[in-house]
Amino acid sequence: MGTSDLNQTTLEAKAVAAVTEELERQAAENPSKLSVRRTTGKLTVNGEVDVDAVVMVVVGSMAGGP
Repeated sequence: MGTSDLNQTTLEAKAVAAVTEELERQAAENPSKLSVRRTTGKLTVNGEVDVDAVVMVVVGSMAGGP
């Protein structure tokens, strides 16, 4: 595995974590409109998702934000 593979894996892991955390945050904020269930390597999402917020956290995670 080369360093570019390592960087890609790290970026992918950051993106997955950012999406998961944002969806769980949205579900906690408004459980009557969104539910998120995490199982091994999978997410089950039911309801309304603020896609703009998800995109912002993913882009932020790629740029090295919090």
